[in-house]
Amino acid sequence: MGLVMPDITMQAFPEFAEGMEAEADKSGFGVLVANARGHEAGQAKAINQLIQRGVDGIVLIPLRRTTPDIPYSLPVAVVGTPDDPQNTVSANHRQGGSLAAKSLLDLGHRNFLLLGEDAGSRVQSDRIAGMIDELADHATYETSWAGQDFSEIVARHRGGMTAVLTVSDLLSLRIVTEAARNGIRCPEDISVIGFDDLPLAQAMRPTLSSVTSDIPEIAARAVAYLSAAIRQDSHLPDPTTVSMFLKVRESVAPFHCLPEIQPLENKTRRSI
Repeated sequence: MGLVMPDITMQAFPEFAEGMEAEADKSGFGVLVANARGHEAGQAKAINQLIQRGVDGIVLIPLRRTTPDIPYSLPVAVVGTPDDPQNTVSANHRQGGSLAAKSLLDLGHRNFLLLGEDAGSRVQSDRIAGMIDELADHATYETSWAGQDFSEIVARHRGGMTAVLTVSDLLSLRIVTEAARNGIRCPEDISVIGFDDLPLAQAMRPTLSSVTSDIPEIAARAVAYLSAAIRQDSHLPDPTTVSMFLKVRESVAPFHCLPEIQPLENKTRRSI
């Protein structure tokens, strides 16, 4: 089996490769890994190299905003998002966003900032959509797609914002750091939740609450599908999603009332 990854240096992908190798071995397959190196030309090259090596099938984790062209005759399992027509298995990113929002609602928070980085990313858009699903009838929220300036976090906190949900742990780290520079404490003044449970989530102080994927399960389902496709089984597994889960750490706390809270209007902004 071949495995094409967008960028092998990104945190989740080595873990996925390890899980895939373990599952493939159970079915008598080896795994050849190819790295797209973060760009579309590299992705096309990686796919072609695996085909030239004679792989029986490919597990593909596509780059953002790409729909790679793979010869129809070659079995392929795509690890993407539920709305991708090529998708075979994916994490349930929308459910993950909902999970993060509900956890802070349950702690009493009612004024939220939802922070994304790339509005064109299906994964990030699904995560934000899940947050909105949960908050729509229960809280005030503002959605922002972040640039480099995080200075407005102070004004938003003064306006009543006490909860920040981001689409990545890196964005959460930047929020916590900028807040601390301006005397806003986490979790005493704001609660923050990230995504992907990177190693920094436990290294930073406070330790970061984070939504994460069941990567071994995603790898197992991708291998099961590809193995069935290679065997030309008459009934291939339907596309599936794998539930995400929340690791609660020190970056969240119950809401406590702030003086002179000014509720924010529900809206979407392009930058913060």
